[in-house]
Amino acid sequence: MDASGWRLAFVRLTRRLWFRLAAFAGGAVAVALLAGAAGSWPTAVLDVDLGQGAVRTLLQILATSMLAVTTFSLTVMVSAYATAATVSTPRATQLLVQDQTSQHALATFLGAFVYSIVGIAALSTGYYGEEGRIVLYAGTLVVIAIVVLTLLRWIQHLVDFGRMSDVLDRVERAACDAATDAALHPHLGGAAPVAVPPQAWAVTAAEPGVVTHLDMAALSAAADASAVRVHVLVRAGASVARGEELARVEGPRADDVADAVRGAFLVERHRTYDQDPRLGLVALGEIGSRALSPSTNDPGTAIEALNAIQRVLTAALTTEPDPDTAHPHVHVPSVPLADLVEDGIRPIARDGAALVEVGLRVQRVLGGLLGIAEPEDAAVLREASRRAERRATARLDDPRDLELVSRASARARGEAA
Repeated sequence: MDASGWRLAFVRLTRRLWFRLAAFAGGAVAVALLAGAAGSWPTAVLDVDLGQGAVRTLLQILATSMLAVTTFSLTVMVSAYATAATVSTPRATQLLVQDQTSQHALATFLGAFVYSIVGIAALSTGYYGEEGRIVLYAGTLVVIAIVVLTLLRWIQHLVDFGRMSDVLDRVERAACDAATDAALHPHLGGAAPVAVPPQAWAVTAAEPGVVTHLDMAALSAAADASAVRVHVLVRAGASVARGEELARVEGPRADDVADAVRGAFLVERHRTYDQDPRLGLVALGEIGSRALSPSTNDPGTAIEALNAIQRVLTAALTTEPDPDTAHPHVHVPSVPLADLVEDGIRPIARDGAALVEVGLRVQRVLGGLLGIAEPEDAAVLREASRRAERRATARLDDPRDLELVSRASARARGEAA
């Protein structure tokens, strides 16, 4: 695994809940035990007589309360995950799981619980001398202060955590980051795709799954080391079957090159947001589509999802691509705007075709995007506007509603109403 692979592994590790919990718990154990190694300086600085009962009482209170708070916080988090998956989309739960505030709060509470348990156990064995009890007492006061501040922040965070607006904002941020990065580096730092020579040989997937990450540094290193040219066929977000082509290599065939190229494609079971600009728009489209189901009947949420989609696509359309090519021997296709529009807008336009307010918002969003789009992108948006208009025309019954949608569609495309 090269440097970029280790970096990706470390980033994913730090996002996991257990990692932060283990780090805080380990730190708590270290602090509690190091208090027993204190020298004579605590008594010189703080001339106070502390019996074991004073520290033990605080630690017992802390242990009892932190166990309850930790259990409660974990219950709230699991409930928020389940609610988000039910009312919005299961694709949003991974963003809630990675929430830094909730992870920090749970880790702090668990760390305080472990600290108090270790402190009580060490006091019972006579591990601490007079100096150690002073340090432990001071450390306990600091831990209590940290817990109180974290609890206040956690309570405020729970006001919005897992609600529809919170889920929409999280998905929009993830989608906007991925779409902006894809617009800035449309070929992931590689070269634009070219015609693949017939003699180029294929590198296939070893297992079925979803491509979640493409290691461009590894691909470039393999291409440079063997004097070959790599033509990438699939990007992050693509589903591949066992034996399906991932890339084609232009140059001498070699097993080590094939293994290096195959290893640069990370194939997993589930899609992730990092290199996949389509997943965020898929999630926003699913949120809007689910809000329009007969059981939910919430066109307002669908309109909010459309507004979020407009902001994401605006960021993608207004980001200037980086002209530098860091990996000239690796050709990578860009993500077509048509795919992004279809992922985000099509589900809402389809399921909201019978609602005039949704039809009008779809055309308004497309019209706003047409105002900033380049000519080649404008054709995609105009086609999306026509398709949405045809869907609405087929489902709307009221003549006035039909007229409103038709006029909105004509305005969006810059045509005479």
